[in-house]
Amino acid sequence: MDTARSARTTRRILALSLTAATAIALAGCSAPTLGGGGGGGESTGTDTIKIGYVTPQTGPLAAFGEADAFVLEQMKDYFEENGVTLADGTKHDVEIISKDTQSDPKRAGDVAAELILQDGVDLILVSSTPETTNPVSDQCEANQVVCISTVAPWQAWYFGRGGTPDKGFDWTYHFFWGLEDAEAVYSDIWKVATDAKGVALLLPNDSDGGAWADEATGFPPFITDQGLTPDNPGAYPNGTTDFTAQITQFKNSGDSILTAVPIPPDFTTFWKQAVQQGYQPEVATVAKAILFPSAVEALGDLGNNLSTEVWWAPSYPYSSSLTGQSSEEYAAAFTESTGQQWTQPLGFAEALFEVANAALEKSASSDAADIKEAVATLKVDTIVGTVDWTSGPVPNVSKTPLVGGQWRLQDDGSYELVIVSNSEHPDIPTGGTPEKIDWTGR
Repeated sequence: MDTARSARTTRRILALSLTAATAIALAGCSAPTLGGGGGGGESTGTDTIKIGYVTPQTGPLAAFGEADAFVLEQMKDYFEENGVTLADGTKHDVEIISKDTQSDPKRAGDVAAELILQDGVDLILVSSTPETTNPVSDQCEANQVVCISTVAPWQAWYFGRGGTPDKGFDWTYHFFWGLEDAEAVYSDIWKVATDAKGVALLLPNDSDGGAWADEATGFPPFITDQGLTPDNPGAYPNGTTDFTAQITQFKNSGDSILTAVPIPPDFTTFWKQAVQQGYQPEVATVAKAILFPSAVEALGDLGNNLSTEVWWAPSYPYSSSLTGQSSEEYAAAFTESTGQQWTQPLGFAEALFEVANAALEKSASSDAADIKEAVATLKVDTIVGTVDWTSGPVPNVSKTPLVGGQWRLQDDGSYELVIVSNSEHPDIPTGGTPEKIDWTGR
């Protein structure tokens, strides 16, 4: 604990040593103080609790951050009224400092360093793809700051950062589903394919693609276990504009199933080219790229019956431990406030703050080591399900539920994400059954 206090003191000194001009410049990157102790009496803690929040709000991964502004405003209202009371009985104001990675892994690490060394945060929350979560988590691990991350398959976060089945990390914690959960969902959906033999793998040269392509822990052994043949033409760089080589291989192999984990712009490019070049799989299960209504709407009528994983939806039978809102109520509040259709990261952005609040309430003090101990032993029910870091599957990881869905084109040209697979989580209701892609007339 002495080492942690020393590290924290050093960071505070560095923060205080900033020039006034630098401090003013940094203030432009920060959200307002989200606190004040209103409604619950004046704060009795000696320090404001500072929480860093890191997500891709611009760039090719910006769809993951579409709900951020709404959630941050919700958290402003909550913490202004309630603050946070630690286990030692001290009540603290809360300040949230939001940073945009601009979808750049290097910038993700840089803004995490700013939060730690300049802003003096007490913990960091980070979300959305390994390119965001991993560099931020690595900075926190190196600087002995608690980090809670989500929205990246746990294998890509854990093994991608050098974790082993027995040895994890000291300061960084993650909650989300894993590839094994996606495999169960995909297996359900793939059953509608007729006489399937090959599975086309469209995998980028990034952390997600590497995790999915892994011959030991990724999708190839799962595909083989299904009696199918994986067809991987090799990793492609993000930002590819010509997928002719991959499409030609998939066509020549007769792959009736496609699975992929691209960034949204790349799948839009690939899918439109695939249709133009006559590649017509019966089933396409696509992670990451088509999680969002905006991404599917960009495909026009070519998005009908594309399938994907569903990590959160308004029909989930869970409620927020902070606001008390059900998943349905929270999604409705988002739509009423923004005029936009609900999006899956909405639930996990809320859950990050639920977990942070629960950890702080459990913490014996605002000391970094006490916060870490609270997170390591935390079990809390959230709007995305139970987060429990005492149950594995590996150190520092807690799994959350996953089901499968298909995008269904509506008469007005919009899309609805219908849950069609819930075999692993029957408490989450389905709205339909899997269907093949209908290529008639295309």
